Amino acid sequence: MLDAYISGWKRAFDYSGRSTRGDYWWYFLANFIVALLLGLAAKLVSQLSTLQTLYAIAAIVPGIPLCVRRLRDAGKGWPWIFITLVPIIGAIWLIVLLVMPSVPG
Repeated sequence: MLDAYISGWKRAFDYSGRSTRGDYWWYFLANFIVALLLGLAAKLVSQLSTLQTLYAIAAIVPGIPLCVRRLRDAGKGWPWIFITLVPIIGAIWLIVLLVMPSVPG
């Protein structure tokens, strides 16, 4: 999990290549845990709420390229990321695309 998290941040501006299901979901889980811990810490120490907000904004930077690489690995093009603009069903559809198995090639 830690390797996927570090790799996600190292490849934050890399839109080429592919990311496996494991890479994507381990990064997602590690990112969720870090955000949760920052949120809990911010409840205890109010000055940490700024750090929590900055982390939430910064996490978008590696998240988008990782999603694009994961869609490419599932055999879809990068424009599929915009399916989330469709209300309600779009987010569900993107999750389905992200859990699809890797396509060879």
